[in-house]
Amino acid sequence: MATRARRSCLSVPGSSPKMLAKAPGLPADQVFMDLEDSVAPLAKEDARGNVIDALKNNEWGEKTVVVRINSIDSQWAADDLKTVVENAGPYLDCVMIPKVQHAHEVQFVDHMLRMIETNTGLDRRIGIEIQIETATGLRNIHEIAHASDRAETLIFGPADMSASLGLPTVTAGLPMPGYPGDHWHWVLETILVAARDAGLQAIDGPFLLIKDLDLFREMALRARALGYDGKWALHPGQIDVLNDVFTPTQDEYDKAEALLEAYKHATDVERTGAVMFGTEMIDEASRKMAIQFAERGRAAGRTVSKKLEDFQKEWEAKA
Repeated sequence: MATRARRSCLSVPGSSPKMLAKAPGLPADQVFMDLEDSVAPLAKEDARGNVIDALKNNEWGEKTVVVRINSIDSQWAADDLKTVVENAGPYLDCVMIPKVQHAHEVQFVDHMLRMIETNTGLDRRIGIEIQIETATGLRNIHEIAHASDRAETLIFGPADMSASLGLPTVTAGLPMPGYPGDHWHWVLETILVAARDAGLQAIDGPFLLIKDLDLFREMALRARALGYDGKWALHPGQIDVLNDVFTPTQDEYDKAEALLEAYKHATDVERTGAVMFGTEMIDEASRKMAIQFAERGRAAGRTVSKKLEDFQKEWEAKA
């Protein structure tokens, strides 16, 4: 399965036809139409119709298009799946499951999707995105991550996680006053390790102070430094920050592609397992690191501006 670009994942309330109509024209890698927390209980049914209309009547281009259903322990989840996928399955890439606490919740969605795909003759396989938002979900995270081969991402949900853990805050996603460090570090690393162990992408959750783009960038840089693939945007103004933060710089991308070329020549032609790359000794582990940068750069539309020969000239000039 090809890795989708998910630097910026824009949340759009399913209860807002205006926002749903605007989303296709925004530069987010992913748009997910929400049927859960941003939709009032009495508006759930109408929101399904809005989402179906948005899926069918817009040009989504290369975006990853997702619908977040209600949690499996709610009365709405089954109807969310049946109604949306039966009516707009051909336009949908993934279904997002919130507040996942047990592997069987993911398996339920997997089986529902299989039956709907079969019954409607859908010729594509819809993926699953999984939100980890509770202490129980964290405890069961490895079983959850491996629950379905449809799974594509694990997503950190800081607001519900704050409530689940009893943290002294009412604004999720911010640094915690009085804590000497990042109070989310262990949670973020736990989600990341489980995601990578299962071959999934890891996505950081929302930042609620939508006008504070400086602190938002700081939080996005934290997630990138840990190895996350992207982060949620709650407002269109946050999208450009995320696309910038989670895109390898041109120098990083050029170096990664040049390193891969040099290592391929070393192993395929010279048949050596390690080779000098400028002032660095590179080997198979270096290739694995470089391929991550290269794949992310390609997904973001980067093209090579500095080839291996250019790096070699720079190294010779410095020698």
